[in-house]
Amino acid sequence: MSKKYLIAIIGPTAVGKTSMAIELAKEFKTEILSADSRQFFQEISIGTAKPTKEEQLSAKHHFIDHLSIQEEYNASKFEKEALQFLESFFENHDQIILCGGSGMYVNALLDGFDEDLPSADPKIREELLKMLETEGIEALQNELKELDPEFYQEVDLANSKRLMRAIEICRMSPIPYSQLRKGRKKQRAFEVIKIGLEMEREELYDRINQRVDMMMEEGLVEEARSVYSYKGHNALKTVGYSELFDHFEGKWSIEEAVEKIKINSRRYAKRQFTWFRRDNEIKWFAANQKKEIIQYIRNRFE
Repeated sequence: MSKKYLIAIIGPTAVGKTSMAIELAKEFKTEILSADSRQFFQEISIGTAKPTKEEQLSAKHHFIDHLSIQEEYNASKFEKEALQFLESFFENHDQIILCGGSGMYVNALLDGFDEDLPSADPKIREELLKMLETEGIEALQNELKELDPEFYQEVDLANSKRLMRAIEICRMSPIPYSQLRKGRKKQRAFEVIKIGLEMEREELYDRINQRVDMMMEEGLVEEARSVYSYKGHNALKTVGYSELFDHFEGKWSIEEAVEKIKINSRRYAKRQFTWFRRDNEIKWFAANQKKEIIQYIRNRFE
């Protein structure tokens, strides 16, 4: 039986992961598995920078548009479902491209998700929900920063559910959440090749700003308004939607909301770099080094 390879294309938002994944899928005559936790959901496409119809036609994508924002989903579920998919996929293919910047989901599939974390504590959760309601999300952010600075640098700070879960565990355990989550690496039935894409910070930030402007032109406000009634769902507690929901509620003007999206997207990109830089197995390339990346992958095949 031939060896199976999962080629992971990793990096911050707007660095060019989708276009590189498509090029590699064509080169190696294979398909793409998405590990972008926001692109799973059918109702949100513009604000998640989902691959266009043309891009999805040029290379088959999996785990895009397979959920509704009304469904609860997490990294542990993704790990199980993606492994089941890969078991079937590798019966007829030797390689597949993994594409995504959601570090928790990428790590869950490649290394395994630690399921030995403490279970929820209703009393602590009630206290945190009250804190969120009375003091705002900033209070959660500040407590997490004090309890677990490492996870604070990585988490989506607009996602109150993840903030509360991390704080809850930190309060229950003498060991920070960031350390508990690392756990033991699980064995996989395939080889993993990790490719990181990077570019100069100024260029990346400029791309992020341009992307946000393009999203606004494509109708991000209308898309956000169409899902506003679901704003309490985890899928929408994220950059690009949280800011517009606040605008709908009169917290700031549309111009201020757009600027907030740009600022928070740049901060998110920085946290993504922080997350992935810890992984010494990732081989980093400039985002335009397609030939070098292809050669590196071929050299890794045994």
